[in-house]
Amino acid sequence: MTDREKKIIKARAKRINKIRKSRHKQSKSRNYRLRFMPLKRIDTYIISKFLGTYIFSIVLILSIAVIFDINSKIDKFLDHGAPVKAIIFDYYLNFVPYFANLFSPLFVFISVIFFTSKLADDSEIIAMLAGGISFKRLMRPYFLSAAVISFATFELGSYIIPKGNIKMINFEDKYWKKRKEDVVSNVQLQIGKGSVAYIERYEDASKTGYHFSLDKFDKKKLVWHLTAQSINYDSTKVNHWKINDYMIREMHGLKEKIKSGTVKDTVIDMDPSDFVIMQNMQNTMTNTALKKYIDKQSKRGFANLKEFQIEYYRRIAASFAAFILTAIGVSLSSRKVKGGMGLNLGIGLGLSFSYILFQSVSSTFSINGSMPSILAVWLPNIVYSIIAIVLYFKAPK
Repeated sequence: MTDREKKIIKARAKRINKIRKSRHKQSKSRNYRLRFMPLKRIDTYIISKFLGTYIFSIVLILSIAVIFDINSKIDKFLDHGAPVKAIIFDYYLNFVPYFANLFSPLFVFISVIFFTSKLADDSEIIAMLAGGISFKRLMRPYFLSAAVISFATFELGSYIIPKGNIKMINFEDKYWKKRKEDVVSNVQLQIGKGSVAYIERYEDASKTGYHFSLDKFDKKKLVWHLTAQSINYDSTKVNHWKINDYMIREMHGLKEKIKSGTVKDTVIDMDPSDFVIMQNMQNTMTNTALKKYIDKQSKRGFANLKEFQIEYYRRIAASFAAFILTAIGVSLSSRKVKGGMGLNLGIGLGLSFSYILFQSVSSTFSINGSMPSILAVWLPNIVYSIIAIVLYFKAPK
């Protein structure tokens, strides 16, 4: 081989390497653009279909629910003299968001199943896959829509709807049926380290408790004991109480010091909301207030906290449910089947109702049994995540 031929071969090798490097850079740039590319027409098309069907299904189903609710309660509302303005703005304006958020997983699943089955029935899914769009890429607009719904569900359920629930519950308490407890008996709670309070009977209407006692212990030994015939809560101040006809005993070894009096103003780390619990009280608390309440009552040894814990964890788990049910819905309904979308819609409704039923059953087991609250709430998500993974790998690619 001559020197000239060797030079030609080297020059060709350099050109080939240069072309390879250029193609590699182009490939990396294309992958980067694919990963972070803006929304395409197919994305906006699917997102608009998803969110449009979701909103339409909410409006349709809740309109029917409101009509049935009005039909069953209007007589009692009128008998109790409920004004029309209060019925609309205090009750139904808060009724609709509460139930829309509560059944959001059902609406997500129905929406995905309905419009994806229609896309598959019209051979649009086949055309997308044949055009070079992978099934993984097809899931992108679905998950973007699910992220919007998930964020809205969490914000509404955690911070906005609880404030509206206060108005709705107050309205029901006044014009439909009483839900608040006015009288509680045999209240015992820990109000601090080594301090235990007891009230034989408390009437919330007058903010008065009868036969009150407060004990303080030092290394399990009683060192201070207060008894009072009655105790009144001052709602204008924080944790401010007035004790009446009281006696205080201070124990110092074998010696004992006794004080008594008619009226004494004092600060005790408790308020009526700690023991006057109304039905579904957890639904009126924001996430921040709910977490503080759970921590505070746990330190006091309050036993009946399962419903509050379940509600706190449920709000977080419900936001992830949108992604899980979306994946199941797309994987299930993206295949074109004989007979149209009826079969897919039937299977979708069955799975969505089974998911809601699973949530209710696991929560009941937690409240009445020994199942941890966080496991009871997340167990449906774990089970249906496995179903979503299996269906995803079986979906048409």
